[in-house]
This record gives sequence, structure tokens and C-alpha cells, in this order.
Amino acid sequence: MLTLSSWHIIRYEIALMKKRPSRSYLLLSALLFFFFVTWSSSSSLLSIWLHQEVGLNSADMGIIFSVLSVSALFAQVFYGFIQDRLGLRKNLLWLITALLILSGPAYLLFSYLLSVNILLGSVFGGLFVGLTFNGGIGVLESYTERVSRQSTFEFGRARMWGSLGWAVATFFAGLLFNINPNLNFLVASCSGVVFFCLLARLKIAVPASMEKLEIGAKSVSLEDALRLLTLPRFWALIFFVIGTCIYGVYDQQFPVYFSSQFPTLKEGNAMFGYLNSLQVFLEAAGMFCAPWLVNRIGAKNGLIFAGMVMALRMIASGMVAGPLLISITKLLHAVELPILLVSIFKYNSLNFDKRLSSTIYLVGFACTSSIIGTVLSPLAGFSYEKFGFAQSYLIMGIMVFCTTFISIFLLRSNKSSSEQSFLQQGAV
Repeated sequence: MLTLSSWHIIRYEIALMKKRPSRSYLLLSALLFFFFVTWSSSSSLLSIWLHQEVGLNSADMGIIFSVLSVSALFAQVFYGFIQDRLGLRKNLLWLITALLILSGPAYLLFSYLLSVNILLGSVFGGLFVGLTFNGGIGVLESYTERVSRQSTFEFGRARMWGSLGWAVATFFAGLLFNINPNLNFLVASCSGVVFFCLLARLKIAVPASMEKLEIGAKSVSLEDALRLLTLPRFWALIFFVIGTCIYGVYDQQFPVYFSSQFPTLKEGNAMFGYLNSLQVFLEAAGMFCAPWLVNRIGAKNGLIFAGMVMALRMIASGMVAGPLLISITKLLHAVELPILLVSIFKYNSLNFDKRLSSTIYLVGFACTSSIIGTVLSPLAGFSYEKFGFAQSYLIMGIMVFCTTFISIFLLRSNKSSSEQSFLQQGAV
């Protein structure tokens, strides 16, 4: 017979079990961490590498980033639809794993092809980076968000570890670059091997009560995906994303601008690595807090807030001078991105068919970003050459402000916080 004290012990153990992180949360957090280590090691200094090592100017780099956006566009369309068909199966993640492991050799081949022909190198580099990172991160994030809705953790808390992975890798990227840029590519491939080992251990068990819904997710048809194009609320989301995704174009050649603020390029490279690392550490803290904030202000208000902070960051970057003030404006990215990512997933979950969560995220958010990147990257490269970075950043910031302000009237209002909380915990 159990005594009163025994019941207290049992209740205490149950409470501990509830607080203990689930295995899926731990493994998905680790996967996000090493995905971003690979991405940051190979790509965080991409514009500096193209400028200093390969010898390209801003206009040439604009072409490369445009091709990268095109390849990412097609990858995101197909990745989103395929992942919704797969549900919680890992087939697509295995493909991305192979690409992560090959990232080091691929960048070396990228460099060689650029020396032979700019267009040929741009096509290869754009295809590889688009398929591996710009498209792959959407698959991993949407997969994590899908699992989080059937489990007991918030997507933002898992995504936080991705930011930490980027920060850790970026902290050393500038130092390794100054020793030998190829060392970063070696780190990238080694991180891909760790990603493979972690993915092999990930096994997602679908609860019996949700099995029917999961089967429904696997039966998503092309007609279901195309039906999104008939929804005004989907186009309202697209319009908002058109403005906010300009931050990707802003970030493309920012390292070149920042490193030019220092007496030597080596000092600028190292300082950018430190700055980017600090930013992403702050971003990770923001990822931890963002679910709490977005659950209280609502998904729509979270999107608008993130858009306004983004506009402020870009406009301020064009108005201030010197490495200190430029660094402060860059750090605002750590405020906007966590709120944007958490809000976009919650907004999609509240306003669209949950079976199409990957398609909506990859097409509505990531794919639109790629289209805008395709159009604006060469224009931004031309603008940097003709008008300078500061003037170009002012124009970008005004564009983001205008689209965000109009979106106040286009995006749908949120449901009550209690209903939102219930849907986020119980929906698949």
C-alpha cells in the first residue's frame, strides 16, 4: 500500500519526466546545430571568399547570388511538396545529408569552375548551395515544426540550437579564413558527417491518436498545393514576404562592406567573424524568448513587428558610419529573425491547411525569398558599384517599411491566444 509520502515522490518523479526534454527534441536540436555549422563554415564568408580569393567584383557576385536564388526557388517548390507527401519520413533529409558531406569538395570545385568561366561556376555553385542550404534548411525547419506540433516542445526552442551552431562556426570562420580558406570547407564536411550520425538515430514515433492525420498528410495531392494559389490570404502573406525577404539581399555582400571599414582586410575578416558570431548568439537567445512573445502578441503582430525592426536596421545601416555603429545596426537582426520565423510558422498553422505546412513555408516564405533574391541580387550588385553600400541600404529599408505597413491591412488578425495555444499543442 502506498503511503502519502510515496505519492508525493511519485508525483515529483512525474513532474520531472514532464520537464525532461524529449529524445526527438534533443536530436532535432542537434541536427539543426550541425546543419548550421556546415552552412556557416562554408557560406558565412562566401562574399569575402568570392571577392578576396576568387577576385570577383560586386556585379559578378550579384550574378552568382541571383543564380543561387533561382536554384533555391526550384528546390524549395519541389522540396515543400515532396516533404508534405512524405510526412515524417526522412527520405528527403537523407538526400540533404549527402550534400552536406560533399559541401567541402563542392566549394573547391566551385572555385575552379569560376576561374574557368564565371557563368559555368555560377550555375554549379548556385545549384549546389540552393539545393543544399537555401532549400535544405526549409525542409529541416518545417520537419522540426511538424514534429513539435505532435510533441511537447516549441519550434523556436529547437531552432535556437541552429543559431548557436551558426554562431560557433562563424566565431572561428574568420580566423580559419585568414590561415587557409579551405579549412572552413573541411570543417563543413566533417560537420556533415556528424549530421549523418545524428539523423541515423532519429526515429519519430507517431501517436496512435494522430496516425490518421499523419496518413492524411502523406496523401497530399498536387491539386491541394495548387489550391493555395486561389486563396487571397495566401497572396497577402506573399506580399508581406516580398518585403521582408529583402534582408537576404542585404546580407549577401554586407561582409565586404563591413571588412572595408578596417585598416586591413585580414582585420576586417576576423572582426566580421566575431560580429556575426555575437549576432547569432543573441539570435539564439531571441529564439528561446520568441515563442513566449509571439504567443502573447499574436502571429500577425509578430510579423509586423519583425518587418518594422528589419526596415529600421536597413535604414540605419545607410545612415551611420564607422564599424561600431554599423555593428550595432547589424545586431538588430538578432531581434527580428527569431520573431519572424516563429510568427510565420504560427501564422501558417492558424490560417492554412496543416497538411501543407512544408509547402506553405517553402513556397510562401522561402520560395518567394528566392524569387526576390533572383531579381534584386544583380540590381543590388550594380547599385553597390554605382551608388555605394550606404545609399543602397537606404533604398532597401524604405522598400521593407512600405510593404510591412501595407501588410498591416492585408494580413489576417489572429485568433484568441487560448485558441492559438490549443491549436499549437494539439494540431499535426
